[in-house]
Amino acid sequence: MSGALLVAGTTSDAGKSVLVAGLCRMLHRRGVAVAPFKAQNMSNNSVVTLDGGEIGRAQALQARACGLEPSVRFNPVLLKPGSDRTSQLVVRGRAVAQVSATNYIEHRRALRAVVAEELASLREDFDVVICEGAGSPAEINLRATDLANMGLATAASLPVIIVGDIDRGGVLAHLYGTVAVLSPDDQALIKGFVINKFRGDPSLLAPGLVDLEKLTGRPTFGVIPFSDELWMDAEDSLGTTADTAVGRPGRPVGSQWLRVAAIRLPRISNTTDVEALACEPGVSVNWVTEPSRLTDADLVVIPGSKATVSDLQWLRRTGLADAIVDRVHEGRPVLGVCGGYQMLGRSITDGIESDTESAPGLGVLDLDVEFGPEKVLAQVEGSSSLFSDVDASGYEIHHGRVVRNGDPPLLRHADGRDEGSARDCVVGTHWHGLLESDAFRRELLRWAADHAGRRGFEVSIDTSVRAMREQQLDLLADLVEDNLDIDTVLEVIERGVDV
Repeated sequence: MSGALLVAGTTSDAGKSVLVAGLCRMLHRRGVAVAPFKAQNMSNNSVVTLDGGEIGRAQALQARACGLEPSVRFNPVLLKPGSDRTSQLVVRGRAVAQVSATNYIEHRRALRAVVAEELASLREDFDVVICEGAGSPAEINLRATDLANMGLATAASLPVIIVGDIDRGGVLAHLYGTVAVLSPDDQALIKGFVINKFRGDPSLLAPGLVDLEKLTGRPTFGVIPFSDELWMDAEDSLGTTADTAVGRPGRPVGSQWLRVAAIRLPRISNTTDVEALACEPGVSVNWVTEPSRLTDADLVVIPGSKATVSDLQWLRRTGLADAIVDRVHEGRPVLGVCGGYQMLGRSITDGIESDTESAPGLGVLDLDVEFGPEKVLAQVEGSSSLFSDVDASGYEIHHGRVVRNGDPPLLRHADGRDEGSARDCVVGTHWHGLLESDAFRRELLRWAADHAGRRGFEVSIDTSVRAMREQQLDLLADLVEDNLDIDTVLEVIERGVDV
């Protein structure tokens, strides 16, 4: 078969990313050469590709669903918010500008050409391309400059499926309203609907779907049930709220749990780093935003940030900074990743992400950081200097450079360079994805349990994050195959806008 499809959504986080991933894995299992595509993404969850660029993490997951390595081809335009008004613009994997909602329009003509070129190239190289929209196509105030929703569908003659999240309430109105506000030409491209995260008796929903088809002239291709087994590789930080648990941890191998508090920074990036910890039996990971939640934690994780100095100031305003320093003085473990690592040092000289020239860090690592205009983007591998030379790998995405480090390294690059810091009960690194290295993660958890006095905690010897991610992708494909009218969806893909 051959063709392409755009999956749009009634809202952000409606289920576009997971439906695309499920369709991609389903087609891949059938032997179809399929690729994902998101013309424009807005997310601070990103990865570094083999071709040395940066794309949204959701597109990396979708690539893996297709049996492919992540590539900048799959997400040519990425916006990384650094404040409520500005974002870093990444084009074909490289940061090119800081933009606001107003001056972003100035880039649209060039970006439209980039998007068109990349999608055309993918359609030449693959049998099927499954595209993901951004936000909602009902944002008609943005239609004239749209790159990722109906603007893309019109330019590339793509049939469109709209997915809505019934968990939010009002999904039938969302679906109807999304179609209703579109122009007749855009409406003609909408082929049907998918409802996501349904709980309860399907017979109670059925009359509504009949009425929806009467009102819109479009069928619902399926209703995907809610599954609490799906939680890895979230598209963005919308679902990463305070006092929420990460994942579904299994029962402890030993007699005790290990409790992890991950600080939910305002401009958090790569929230998915902590998901690897939540894969482990007996490890409870929770997002926190206030000091009292650190009291009972065995390990505190400060994740990455797209606005490091600003988020450091937030730590101080909330009292979290003092709580982190206090626990270090008590000998209780702390892990910092990327921006979180930089915050643990003595000083940060910025001028790139913020207007603050220099800011004192928390001072629990003997570290000085200076920001440079060129972003460091690299896939990395090496071994642990702290944990018996176990293998480790990850990727780097940061402007901040360590210009002085007075502490022993946590890691060693394959070429012999030192990376990160390890000082008593505090460790830090610029490597995202490091905790997906199974052997390293086990050693880190043993280290944390030892410092926290959790003698009854034992690490599982066979947890594989890669295997769990593959299971999640297969589960997505199963949900798609079992709950969608696949024959009709495939017909839409193959026949396109004429179906």
